[in-house]
Amino acid sequence: MRKPEILAPAGNLEKLKIAIDYGADAVYLGGAKLNLRAFSNNFSNEEMLEGIKYCHDRGRKVYVTLNVFARNHDLNGAEEYIKGLYEIGVDAVLVADPALIAICKEAAPDLEIHLSTQANTVNWKATKFWYDLGIKRIVLARELTFKEINEITSKIPKECDIEAFVHGSMCVAYSGRCLISNYMIKRDANKGICGNVCRYKYHLVEETRPGEYYPVVEDDNGTYIMNAKDLCMIHYIPELVKSGIYSFKIEGRMKSEFYVASVVKAYREALDSYWDNPSAYRFKEEWMDMLKKVSHRPYHTGFYLGINGEQNYEDSSYVRDYEIVGMVKEYDAETKTATILQKNRVFEGDEVEVLRPDVPYFKIKLEDMYDLDKNKKTDVANRAHMMFKVKVSEPLKVNDMLVKANNTININNN
Repeated sequence: MRKPEILAPAGNLEKLKIAIDYGADAVYLGGAKLNLRAFSNNFSNEEMLEGIKYCHDRGRKVYVTLNVFARNHDLNGAEEYIKGLYEIGVDAVLVADPALIAICKEAAPDLEIHLSTQANTVNWKATKFWYDLGIKRIVLARELTFKEINEITSKIPKECDIEAFVHGSMCVAYSGRCLISNYMIKRDANKGICGNVCRYKYHLVEETRPGEYYPVVEDDNGTYIMNAKDLCMIHYIPELVKSGIYSFKIEGRMKSEFYVASVVKAYREALDSYWDNPSAYRFKEEWMDMLKKVSHRPYHTGFYLGINGEQNYEDSSYVRDYEIVGMVKEYDAETKTATILQKNRVFEGDEVEVLRPDVPYFKIKLEDMYDLDKNKKTDVANRAHMMFKVKVSEPLKVNDMLVKANNTININNN
């Protein structure tokens, strides 16, 4: 059995580097064409080259998403684009549309192809069908249980890799193949511009009583009948490994750097701990604490455990208990002074937590804050991307993330 891969989202070049630094074995990203995240900062050719080099220099891989359902006009230029991806060293492409699979085989026959979850693969026979067509890896549909996955992996060639989502946002539609946004506001979810209309709060209107809106309620907050919880399988690392899933996929190309770092770090540590000594493996609550600190909807286990009724809940809001307030850009060990790039408002005297690869969270206090942009002392960093210096008691490293609980009360913030 091979050690499973941690596969992380890379919404832009900075997030790619963070994902790799925090332990991802591979990243997936979108280029200029044919991917389902039109609103993310998709990679230019120059950025993709830099990202590929960053990954390959560290022994990691890069997969590029080509997972749209292509219309006729989408095929224009697809052959040249795919050939170009192969030539710059992309390790694999994720594809759902048979037309694009055919173009991949024609334009770059040696380019590894992964079948997107959008293809809705839910049984072993379909998995083998795609593998026999030359697809190296199958990303299973999200609607499968452990029992079904175990049966699939037991009946397919061992050379066929299986990938599955283990963490992140879920979609009310079957494997994300949704038309609601396109129908209601003409933003096509399968072209990367979903309006998330499933998250809206709905009322019932009877045909002969226009203007009379009846709330669909369960309590005072109403009910959000199409609003899925977020997937979180951190408690089930042994079961994921034993199921034969090779690639543990994390959703979130449009999520923050804080999200990418925390989620990758948690799953990296949990998987490594289990792999090093399965018989002595014990779950650590600190892994779940990391996942609770990032912005998320309430967590659940998706379809893995075969539990019904876990898809919907009574509120559409995110849980945002923590936020990133800064990134360390320089540290002077002699003066114990750190130069910080501001991400969210933070005050002099605040106690913040430091997120860093390979070490647990630890706390520091920000003292003697100095505004580098205005060249003067200050008691608050409250401008976007403001550069400031602080004195800290513990040594910091470049790219350390400083995070703070949203309920932290500062005496300077009256």
